[in-house]
Amino acid sequence: MKKLTFIDSEEYLNKALKEGKSILAEGAQGSLLDVDFGTYPFVTSSNTTAAGACTGLGIAPNKVKDVFGIFKAYTTRVGSGPFPTELFDEAGQTMAKVGNEFGSVTGRARRCGWLDLVALKYAVQVNGVTQLYMMKGDVLSGFDTLKICTGYKYKGKEIQHLPYNIEPENVEPIFTTMKGWKADLTGMTSYEELPAELKEYIKFIEKEVEVPIKVISVGPDRKQTITK
Repeated sequence: MKKLTFIDSEEYLNKALKEGKSILAEGAQGSLLDVDFGTYPFVTSSNTTAAGACTGLGIAPNKVKDVFGIFKAYTTRVGSGPFPTELFDEAGQTMAKVGNEFGSVTGRARRCGWLDLVALKYAVQVNGVTQLYMMKGDVLSGFDTLKICTGYKYKGKEIQHLPYNIEPENVEPIFTTMKGWKADLTGMTSYEELPAELKEYIKFIEKEVEVPIKVISVGPDRKQTITK
């Protein structure tokens, strides 16, 4: 028979910090589902940004040191809500199939699209991200060309920030096209092995968001992870 120990979590965690211990807090759901800073009303009912670690755990903001931002090499969304870079063609279907894009709880098919750097930059900003981890790089293998959204045409103007309303009638994505790669990444174990086109893709993202990408995932297994 197993027992569960009840603790005063605020005291426990702050005592651990005083003793110099490290605490890793994992948030749930994507930043754009945050009740305050997400794409309202298509959001969840809690704070999904890094600030949620403070309100959820009772840890002061100045105790948070590093923020790891985890993102996919492309963009996905479950359920309804605005999605400027969504694909309705074969490319989107391929991403969904290869990436096994189904909701982990609901089983709903995820909508897929090209990487939206406007949204990623916003997530980096509101979370205070210090380093990025890019997942599912292997899913983009085989595309002749890749597109990255670097800005929006918003109500007749070009902008590089995420506006309050990103509904289709207000926003049109501005894309940069990059060369794709054919190599199978799933067996690669070092950054040096990665194709030159993927390295360029990574460098382009780093330059745009001004945060280093430290980890690249090249397959579904936890061992298929490359540290840069």
